[in-house]
Amino acid sequence: MADKQPHLNGAYYGPAIPTAEPPRYRPHRERGCCCCLFGILWKILVVLIVLVGLAILIFWLVVQPRSFKFHVTEADLTQFDYNANNSTLDYNLVLNFTARNPNKKLSIYYDKVEALAFYEDTRFSNDDVITHMNSFRQYTKSSSPMSAVFSGQQVVTLDNEQVSQLNEHKNEGVYEFYVRLNFRIRYRLGDVISGDFKPKAKCHIKVPFANNASQTFQTTKCDIDY
Repeated sequence: MADKQPHLNGAYYGPAIPTAEPPRYRPHRERGCCCCLFGILWKILVVLIVLVGLAILIFWLVVQPRSFKFHVTEADLTQFDYNANNSTLDYNLVLNFTARNPNKKLSIYYDKVEALAFYEDTRFSNDDVITHMNSFRQYTKSSSPMSAVFSGQQVVTLDNEQVSQLNEHKNEGVYEFYVRLNFRIRYRLGDVISGDFKPKAKCHIKVPFANNASQTFQTTKCDIDY
């Protein structure tokens, strides 16, 4: 008689079921493409900046651009009278300038030049030195003359201190003026012409009165400010 099978007590458990792994995060492929594209664009931008910088450096070394030079060479003051009763200034001042282009490769177009005359920080006159009617081209390594005429009568308010200073200048026979010239110029290299530049020339000058034989006007260099 066959042996009886042993009685199985309790439930039967099969092999252990492995626990499910949490889903791994996989970045979207689109984000990876965007980062790659951004990196490429950044490298291109850096290369362009380097190339532009090299081009500017090479241009500077080859052309060696320099600012024009500006001097007041002559001054003639025949009238400068102030009437404190009606705040009227009568004046007649003529200035001659010399503009020099020191560049070897760049010529300059003077399209417009306006001169403004100040006494004791008060503007009393202005003059159109260069307009489109008499604009000109200044070639390399050359100088050009200009003139400004300040003549007429103007209502100018001077305080007591300024009037006192004017009387001192009158007694000394030498007046101090500040003249500012506003330019509109262009540069030319070969057949290429630049856009407008608007520098300013600032001139502090001492002008002897016409009948003052003991004083002569000294050529004065003006500061150029771009």
